Amino acid sequence: MHKVYEHLAFLGIKIPQIILPAKNVDLQKWAVVACDQFTQDAGYWEKAAAFTGRAPSTLNIIYPEIYLNQGGSAERIDRIHKTMRGYLAGMFTADAILNPPRQAGAFIERTTQSGTRRGLMFSVDLERYGWRSDSQSIIRATEGTVPERLPPRMEVRRGAAMETPHIMLLINDHQNILVSLLLKLLVKAPVVYNTPLMMGGGSVRCKFLYRKNDWALIVDVFEHLARESITRFNSENPLLFAVGDGNHSLAAAKAVWDEYKAAHAGDDGINEHPARYALVEVVNLYDPAIIFEPIHRIVFNTDADKILGNFKILPDFSFQELDGVERLRHLVSEAGVEENRCGIISGKRCVLVKYSGSKSPAVDIDPLLANQKIDYIHGAEELFHLAASPSAAGILFPPFNKNGLFETIAKSGPLPRKSFSMGSASEKRYYLECRQLFS
Repeated sequence: MHKVYEHLAFLGIKIPQIILPAKNVDLQKWAVVACDQFTQDAGYWEKAAAFTGRAPSTLNIIYPEIYLNQGGSAERIDRIHKTMRGYLAGMFTADAILNPPRQAGAFIERTTQSGTRRGLMFSVDLERYGWRSDSQSIIRATEGTVPERLPPRMEVRRGAAMETPHIMLLINDHQNILVSLLLKLLVKAPVVYNTPLMMGGGSVRCKFLYRKNDWALIVDVFEHLARESITRFNSENPLLFAVGDGNHSLAAAKAVWDEYKAAHAGDDGINEHPARYALVEVVNLYDPAIIFEPIHRIVFNTDADKILGNFKILPDFSFQELDGVERLRHLVSEAGVEENRCGIISGKRCVLVKYSGSKSPAVDIDPLLANQKIDYIHGAEELFHLAASPSAAGILFPPFNKNGLFETIAKSGPLPRKSFSMGSASEKRYYLECRQLFS
């Protein structure tokens, strides 16, 4: 094995065989936002289906979470698997839907309302990833993983002919070394694709990274960041990659690999089976176009008084009735205040809650919502819309401070599930690139 590949393997990285749609495929209809968005907005997914129509689309090979509890899961997953095989069939024919695989990394530039976000796509070794709270792996979760949420994702991946990821990993690159290097290396490289994205997703373009010498320079950057992690967090085990988006999808991929590996122990080539790896995009925590947003809570079959009753046990608890959501949003987001704040919206009521405690509202508040029917909402506007019903209560969280995230994960383990979101719902990663998985 070439030394570059050995170093990459040590870092948990593998250069993937990336599959892209053929030139006759409309990329705007092909690329669809991550399945765990708009989980209370059926209209979004209905509009996406109307827009794609009968065209080839990743909408046909994903399972939007809004449909998980509507029945027919086995039939839907079977249809997804058949569609994957159909898309792969005829790859070398004139009317192919997908191009043949290309061994390369992909430099992705995604432009949204927040700016241009840049990332590098490659495969990661699931043997080097751990999602449990005590994990010391080089790839770790940033938020708590709920094992009960893994089975539907595992069913989709188990036996799937290919994967298309929405997983985004973070690196703690204060000086933006990686992206600066990539911009220099690829300044004259041809653009592989450049397309607008549906439903307010902005636009995205890609260049491929092939050359061993370029990958050798990439290795140097990652090894530098790994050493820096050991020094900064006083640990023997570097935290190089932290899962920013798609933690449950990556955990499901690991679970499928673990069960496949166990079932095929001793098979020739098992340690290099494609299921051992997962396709991800790596982005810099400090990319200015990555705006960390809090993930809010909506509680059903309740009202503001019941929620306030639950919150009374918070240290130094107090509350204030306000005259509208904009005033509430302003006060919850106000900088420089000593106390912690959140908001409650239920029907026409808007209540500002103040308390002391940890700096993570999810740590303090989620236990108070246990055993209630809740959902996790990306974006204040969607929360306000859903909480307009007097039989529901929205919990508005303050802005999320991403500084210190790696230190928290390295020293204390993952935050509670759904503590933050990287950008608004429409800015999530879109499914576009694919990789063959199970034959």
